[in-house]
Amino acid sequence: MSGQLARPVIDTHVIVRDGDQVLLSRRNGPYGHGRWHMPSGKLDQGESLPDGAARELYEETGITVVPVHLRLVQTVHHRQDACTERIGFFFEATEWEGRPVNKEPEKCLALEWFPVHDLPDDIIEYPKAGLRGYLDDSGPLTEHGWQQTGRPLHRS
Repeated sequence: MSGQLARPVIDTHVIVRDGDQVLLSRRNGPYGHGRWHMPSGKLDQGESLPDGAARELYEETGITVVPVHLRLVQTVHHRQDACTERIGFFFEATEWEGRPVNKEPEKCLALEWFPVHDLPDDIIEYPKAGLRGYLDDSGPLTEHGWQQTGRPLHRS
């Protein structure tokens, strides 16, 4: 152990639900180009998690959600590479106003609704880990990109 404190990037992801459907966005950028993910983005300094999630959702899709109506449903600790860690907080939105529109075409190729039992195969792995953890109800934390050590998470 190096003794250095982790400095993870904090991401918010919003799983917009309309009954049995979820809203996904197709990336238009170098990371994951052409692949699917949920509306998401980085938390700004001084911003609460629900506020950041609501802001990102609006900036990308035009959907307005009251932050207190977002429900935290999954957390993913993601190791992107040897130097970068991310912590993603996944929120469920079931109450909102507006119709989804692509407000960031330079970052998004398309917005589409998918049935939760017929999701596209090409979802980016990190957000897919959070979405699967939520849909499978596998517990509140998913680790992604970490080599499993076999050590217990809690020591007595």
